[in-house]
Amino acid sequence: MNFFKLFLRGIAILPSLIQGIEQIYGAKTGQDKRDAALEIVSSAIKMTDAVAAKNIVNADDFTHGLGSVVDGVVACLNASIWAK
Repeated sequence: MNFFKLFLRGIAILPSLIQGIEQIYGAKTGQDKRDAALEIVSSAIKMTDAVAAKNIVNADDFTHGLGSVVDGVVACLNASIWAK
């Protein structure tokens, strides 16, 4: 499958994923929740396969960018009616 399609599919699950993580890990720290979200999304986009196929040439930068996306989705959800 085209990496871009796979990546967008992984990103599309973020809002529901974050809501689920919040329900499961409610008492844990924000960093614990963020790490759980990153692990699940990384698996969803098959990051290991993408690195091996050279679709991701810098895994550290990719993970950092993905973390920024997760942080952005959390900020949007926290600023919305969802937070209530």
